[in-house]
Amino acid sequence: MRADFILPDRDTPYLFPPSVQDWLPKEHLARFVVDIVSQLDLSSLRNSYAGRGSKPYDPAMLLTLIVYGYATGVSSSRKLEQATYDSVAFRYITGNQHPDHDTISSFRQRFSTEVKAHFIRVLVIANEMGLMQLGAVSLDGTKIKANASKHQAMSWQYACNLEKKLQAEVEQLWLLADQADASSIPDGMSIPEELTIREKRLETIVEVKKKIDQRARERYEEDKQLYEQKVADREKKEKTGKKPGGKPPKAPEPGPRPKDQVNLTDEESRIMPASGGGFMQAYNAQACVDIATLLIVACHMTRKPNDKQQIEPAIAELAKLPGELGEVKEVITDAGYFSAANVDACEAAGINPLIALSREAHNQSLEQRFRQPEPIAADADPVTKMKHRLQTTEGKETYAKRKCTVEPVFGIIKSVLGHRQFLRRGLKNVQSEWNLISMAWNLKRMHALAKPRPKKGESVACKAQKGSQIGLLWRVFDTKLVFSLKMNVQAFFRIIFSTGLSIARPTGC
Repeated sequence: MRADFILPDRDTPYLFPPSVQDWLPKEHLARFVVDIVSQLDLSSLRNSYAGRGSKPYDPAMLLTLIVYGYATGVSSSRKLEQATYDSVAFRYITGNQHPDHDTISSFRQRFSTEVKAHFIRVLVIANEMGLMQLGAVSLDGTKIKANASKHQAMSWQYACNLEKKLQAEVEQLWLLADQADASSIPDGMSIPEELTIREKRLETIVEVKKKIDQRARERYEEDKQLYEQKVADREKKEKTGKKPGGKPPKAPEPGPRPKDQVNLTDEESRIMPASGGGFMQAYNAQACVDIATLLIVACHMTRKPNDKQQIEPAIAELAKLPGELGEVKEVITDAGYFSAANVDACEAAGINPLIALSREAHNQSLEQRFRQPEPIAADADPVTKMKHRLQTTEGKETYAKRKCTVEPVFGIIKSVLGHRQFLRRGLKNVQSEWNLISMAWNLKRMHALAKPRPKKGESVACKAQKGSQIGLLWRVFDTKLVFSLKMNVQAFFRIIFSTGLSIARPTGC
């Protein structure tokens, strides 16, 4: 039996204003989000409702509410509920309905498995609107704080020391319990309670040590594969007569390290270095941003603080995009992603890599900035070819676009919209939330791209100049003639010229 939904009524006339449609300007972001979400196929989500109990809210309305909230910096379910009372835009989206925070939170969890498909569908809609066509993308990662405190973590060394201490205290408590003389027991102490507390903590420590040990084994296998790959690359170079640069790779050591730790609140999060110094409990959010439009075309989440192993997952996400969006021809990343294996992975996927081999030096000399590279052999390896292209004028110009694409997108998402910390816990839930944030950013960006552009031959500065003159003209009229209803043209222009306002045509327009 299909559920009977409570549908938002946005067309019933009111005394003031006459209709919900009159609440917002025609080009408002809320209208745009409502229109785009209405084009998404939410049938599977609607069919998931059992049809029992009270009528549920329309999934399209709830999704629009959440996405618009992320696009405007309101993500908490309680703040979203309050916004349906306080904000005209949120009232418009809900049709003057007020779903409570528990309903919003439950829907966000229910919808989490479908976010990725709708994220891709929004990109298809952007393509159908003529806003984007894949070409070059810029890949980078940013650390976003987990919904957990770094002080709620337990390291391997601390766990081992605490385990010994608790075991000694348990033995001491059993000795006290065996003594016949109760006078030796301190006042207020309950031996059964103290034993229970310590035994529970010991159980927690055992679980923590198991998880740390499992992670250490996984890390060892990954490091071992990387070590073997580096050794093979060095041997390959030596066979060709080339001298491998750098020190020989060091074989990884098995077993947990003293500082390996598990967070007791969100065990899938990791301690990661923060950009301003220090460390934080976080996830590493990755995004591929289209160079031409600043739309996020692929995103994924990782628990690894280093970006070096994130090229292949990013390529896998790009491969999931529909063919109608076009073909990714180039990937631009910083030096944190560089390895010969990553260059080969891009080449194998038919993508031209532009990965910095090292950090760029600041304040380069004129000779360094304009020096052209020496020609290379036609049969040069992929890394040599990429290095050569990075040194060309065209390569430098293309690589420079990374700084004004993916980095500003992260800056706006974190600093302007305020998404510096995830609301949910666990890798899958955080991945879903990152997809939702990325989709909200894309809708916000699509709204900006879809706005009418200045007329041909009219610059933005020219348009602003006209606007400022009209605004000043109105201010003059408003202040000088607010009480004058009978004004002739001559008096009007006398006031205009007395204020020194130029009504000449702006230069270049």
